[in-house]
Amino acid sequence: MYHFFTTLGNVRDDSILITGSDVNHIKNVLRMKEGDPLYINDGDGTEYLCEIEKMEAAQILCAIKEREAADTEPSVRFYLFQGLPKSDKLEYIIQKTVELGVFEIIPVQTKRSVVKYDEKKIKAKTERWNKISESAAKQSRRGIVPQVKPPMTFKEAIDYASLNDINLIPYENFKGMEETREALGKIKPGMNVGIFIGPEGGFEQEEVEAANAAGALSISLGSRILRTETAPLYILSVLNFILE
Repeated sequence: MYHFFTTLGNVRDDSILITGSDVNHIKNVLRMKEGDPLYINDGDGTEYLCEIEKMEAAQILCAIKEREAADTEPSVRFYLFQGLPKSDKLEYIIQKTVELGVFEIIPVQTKRSVVKYDEKKIKAKTERWNKISESAAKQSRRGIVPQVKPPMTFKEAIDYASLNDINLIPYENFKGMEETREALGKIKPGMNVGIFIGPEGGFEQEEVEAANAAGALSISLGSRILRTETAPLYILSVLNFILE
């Protein structure tokens, strides 16, 4: 069954309004009709089984049949601090990490990041990244749409991560698997956890040291060197398995 998101302001006692680009998608792409069932999530943790009641030019009215708390969210909020990669790799990373339960994605300009965006491109890129997040959230039946922030500098990212309970920074030169197990064992339900992933070429030593000085824990992802688009999927998969 198809899955859509709306805002709390569009939820009424017994009905929900769908507006924006989803109206065209439902009417002209999916060719749904009045009476068809669908799931709608309010983005705040509640999911509704609905039935299309009335289709208009700019909105669709759906009758609420059932409502329940969305149970697809991880018990931990994962904040991914992703070093900006080349080409369209970030789009792939956004799509897959949203499927794996990331709460928020923060692109980070690191010393080894080749890609640099000017102010004009940042706005357009951020809008596109958030559309990819929304699409992936619909596909994977998430309870929320994870937000993708505009790119930050490494220092800004460290400051932003300071509010998390634990921050992890996988680093290829860190060989302590026992320390890695201890770090992962500290993560408990209800925590906010930051994960720092380097771009192609990884982090500079001084960046890792700066993260460690701010409290981030270096961890190892094993004896193999993972691509920048593989590493976040690997660590999120491991953490989901441990926590779920």
